Amino acid sequence: MKNIFFLTLSAFTLFAGATIASANDGDEILKSKCASCHNLTGPAPTTVEEANKRKGPPLFYAGVKYRAEWLKAWLQNPKRLRPAGYHYVEHIKPGVGNKADTIDTSTLKPHIALSASEAEKATAALMKLKSHLGNLEANKPDEGTISMMMGEMTFEKFAGCLACHEIEPQYGGATGPEMYTAAKRMQLNYIFSYTKDPQSWDPKTLMPNKLLGDPMVNNLTHYLKALAEEGGAP
Repeated sequence: MKNIFFLTLSAFTLFAGATIASANDGDEILKSKCASCHNLTGPAPTTVEEANKRKGPPLFYAGVKYRAEWLKAWLQNPKRLRPAGYHYVEHIKPGVGNKADTIDTSTLKPHIALSASEAEKATAALMKLKSHLGNLEANKPDEGTISMMMGEMTFEKFAGCLACHEIEPQYGGATGPEMYTAAKRMQLNYIFSYTKDPQSWDPKTLMPNKLLGDPMVNNLTHYLKALAEEGGAP
């Protein structure tokens, strides 16, 4: 009986040790491969000068923003979410005459890709970063749906989001991240809360607070959910 007890205890100790080691490995991956471009600890910048030094989006609230399965897959096969890069003014070719400005893709650098093991460990570490939980408690979407026609009208006409965001490849603005996979990569509570009050998450974000009421923010959230489901994009 004692042998069984000690074998069980040893197995538990080994499992716990492996779990801790895995978590520690994830933290080390974040420090070595992510910290140079992403804010992992907070707080968010409070001046434009500080914000301009960022090379990528903040990650210190990644655990309440992203969906783990999407994050793990994306880290292994990163695809550009912002057509014109994080600081779009650095990657734009001014148009000549009547020609529109274009994106200078030669200046855009690819995101590093992680191995499957690294991505799993990094995702586990990122999902532990849960700053700004109070924002989610204060702002939650209601249950519901919206037709694609009304959702697109809300996104494009009523709220003016299309000026900065694509709702399908090459349809929409290029200064912000594309939105046709938004609900696959981000949690709905975060989408609602950030859309309603972007500056409560990031005081110097370029995303404007349009002072939208809860009904319209609900409609936008439900539209992005429907858009992701309709498109089937990864």
